[in-house]
Amino acid sequence: MKVDKRLFLALAKFWNPAYSCFTFENIDLVPTIEEYVALLKCLKTLVDKVYSKAVNAPTFLKRLMNITGMSEQWVTARIKQKGDSNCISWKNLKDLILAYPDARKKIDVLL
Repeated sequence: MKVDKRLFLALAKFWNPAYSCFTFENIDLVPTIEEYVALLKCLKTLVDKVYSKAVNAPTFLKRLMNITGMSEQWVTARIKQKGDSNCISWKNLKDLILAYPDARKKIDVLL
């Protein structure tokens, strides 16, 4: 495959190492969940999971506790093992967001 050096150099100017993606002003080229599913050829049953390649389970557990503000018991009950990855169902995160008491701070991205 022949690479156009000028095009490659022009494209390199838009690479954002902090985000590990190409950015054009306020637009980034990070794939959506649907695009990841297509690229990785995930089964439909895997679409509703959040996966992490955490070095160890306690790190993943503590991160989820910090992000969700929930207890270790709540998080532990919802973490599932899938191969060498840990995951938590999108439904669990969505339910947590829907139950959040302060509607002004509620994140509706996953709804």
